[in-house]
Amino acid sequence: MTISAHLTDFAGFKVVSWEPGQPLGDPATTIHRIAVEYDDAAPWLAKFRAFLELPRVAETQGLVIGMWDTEAGMDGDPGEVVEALVTAHAHLPKLRAVFMNDITYEENEVSWIPNGDLSPIFAAYPALEHLGIRGGNGLSVGHLALPELRSLEIQAGGLSAELVREVMSAELPKLERLELYLGTDNYGATSTPEDLAPLLDGRLFPRLKYLGLKNSDHEDQIAQIVANAPVLEGLEVLDLSMGILTDEGAAALLSSPLVAKLKKLDVSFNWCSDEMVKKLEALPTEVDASDRQDADEDDWRYVSLGE
Repeated sequence: MTISAHLTDFAGFKVVSWEPGQPLGDPATTIHRIAVEYDDAAPWLAKFRAFLELPRVAETQGLVIGMWDTEAGMDGDPGEVVEALVTAHAHLPKLRAVFMNDITYEENEVSWIPNGDLSPIFAAYPALEHLGIRGGNGLSVGHLALPELRSLEIQAGGLSAELVREVMSAELPKLERLELYLGTDNYGATSTPEDLAPLLDGRLFPRLKYLGLKNSDHEDQIAQIVANAPVLEGLEVLDLSMGILTDEGAAALLSSPLVAKLKKLDVSFNWCSDEMVKKLEALPTEVDASDRQDADEDDWRYVSLGE
């Protein structure tokens, strides 16, 4: 899998790219993506400052940050973008949704996207309800305490153990959707299934309805520790897609009475046998076991989103 297209919607809003000289879209239905392209004369900061001068910009409810530096590579740093967002907080009093790094593979592979400490943004916008982040290199969310946050999604070819532990110690009492692309050690993943332990008893995020622990080369082990964990009692959807899930992990899901009570189990892009897929699809819940990958015993298996 590659990320080949920019977001068209986020947090219930339509996402529209914005360029200087264009008007502000309807703040009730539209949020804007601010980005630079390789042939742009104006840097990202100049575009953002122009955006802040728009009439009714104070009504803006969300922002999508696209490519922010045409020269940004493995050694890039989004520090100036973070600082600009923090400084602009008085201009954006209604900001509720932020997506960082809406960058496609043609602009920068997901494993190459430079990141950094984004925690100053969260301090500046404590009323955030939806947060999306792409890219795991150097990513930190610090002590994440957002009392209104409903959804958190982090897309990466690999997330560090430190980042996963930060999420597992976050204070997000209203979180309903958590989606982590845990990734592979080939692209920076250093966490283990044990790092997810604070999540399992269901008390960390008591309102959680959707849990995505996906795109992992430890998907079997994750399935085994989650299958009978109390956290499933409050869930509607368990998403273990995009990773290296084989019959070993699927068997744990198949035998779990808690999994059978979910509204949906997503294990699409899996490495299970045909026989196991049929058994999963026979569970008394909606099951997506599509996109089965085929590999012999000694073949190399891989996650869906790596480089």
